[in-house]
Amino acid sequence: MSHPVAVIGAGYAGLACAVELARRGVQVTVFERSHTLGGRARVVAKDGRRIDNGQHILLGAYGELLRLLRMTGGSPKELAHLPLTLHTPGQLHLQAARLPAPLHLALGLLSAKGLSWADRLAMLRLMRVLKKRRFRVDSGQSVAALLHELRQPQGLVRLVWEPLCVAALNTPLAEASAQVFANVLRDSLGAGAAASELLIPRVDLSELFPVPAARYLAVRRGKLRTGTPVEAIHQEHGGFRLEGDPSPRQIYAQVVLATAPHHATALLNSVGHCERLSAMIAALPSEPITTVYLALGPTVRLPYAMIGLARGPAQWAFDRGQLGGPQGLVACVISAHGPHDALSREDLLLAVHAQLEQELDQRLPPLEWSQVITERRATFACRPGVSRPGAQTPVPGLWLAGDYLDSDYPATLESAVRSGINAASRVLRRIAATAA
Repeated sequence: MSHPVAVIGAGYAGLACAVELARRGVQVTVFERSHTLGGRARVVAKDGRRIDNGQHILLGAYGELLRLLRMTGGSPKELAHLPLTLHTPGQLHLQAARLPAPLHLALGLLSAKGLSWADRLAMLRLMRVLKKRRFRVDSGQSVAALLHELRQPQGLVRLVWEPLCVAALNTPLAEASAQVFANVLRDSLGAGAAASELLIPRVDLSELFPVPAARYLAVRRGKLRTGTPVEAIHQEHGGFRLEGDPSPRQIYAQVVLATAPHHATALLNSVGHCERLSAMIAALPSEPITTVYLALGPTVRLPYAMIGLARGPAQWAFDRGQLGGPQGLVACVISAHGPHDALSREDLLLAVHAQLEQELDQRLPPLEWSQVITERRATFACRPGVSRPGAQTPVPGLWLAGDYLDSDYPATLESAVRSGINAASRVLRRIAATAA
């Protein structure tokens, strides 16, 4: 308890780090600029409604996030557990069976609708080839190039591979990293029914993990300072002082920087000796995510809680009424950049509403309410050869955490949590080395 640690940022990465440290008895203080927990996966209040700043899904393979949810007292009822289901109205229905790999995918393909036998065989062939290669591919290859190499039919690419790629990597097919996509397939389709399950939050993203994490910290003498921006990090007396800390004389033995990349660069520059690392982070390309919320009234219900949309601009639609939210509230997700970027808010709303009518083949009632939320820098662009930093910085005792750090995964809630756990393990090793 005599080795205080500061975590800057109360998103999923920062709170995962803080929870792991508190569990081991470390005195930890978390600083958050906003008054809302969750970072880029948080609840927002709009016109008296509480909605997420973007729709997130989890996979059964997200072992570390699920472990922390259990540890901090999260309820299994807060997640809808659905078998991997790809349903595009009038075009595709593919649902994995509850069987070990590869039977779950094979049986799902046998009963699939909208795929030719050539499509089904091609999909199995791709998974078989990747498994034979141990899911290792050319590091400079795009997903589009990999699919071409493995002779995937265009219809299969359009209905299955492209939606999965854009959803997982938030990067267009022609630009996305084949290796990272192979990693995602390895831990989902390639790992059995439980790993490929879709886990969709029934509560908002702040309530899912950040709020239970805050309660966990509170009963373990952890401190959470919301509405407290840290403007700079200064090295002093063998530790760190934070500019903006309400306790200005407090010295922290170690600091974990768990902010979004564009905030991390300024703080790294303030501490010194991190110019090259800061420039590396600043050079990371980013991709947006736009979520269009349409309140259509209690008579509207989608055929499944999550459906694919094939005609654009949106790629997925989520029926929040089937997930514990208001009946008739639909969240339509547009991943990555595209032609929709040039549309005004009003034109985008009209386009998504018209798209939903066309794909559902039904006339929808007038909108009761609507909202468009765009995270301009939602994730890094997951392209081949993108150089991602690790947790270590040139300054001893200063660590990084965040979904943009180097890992097998793209920018997901699981990669954020894993980075926080990794940072916590490094803090604990340094504490042990100091004590020795």
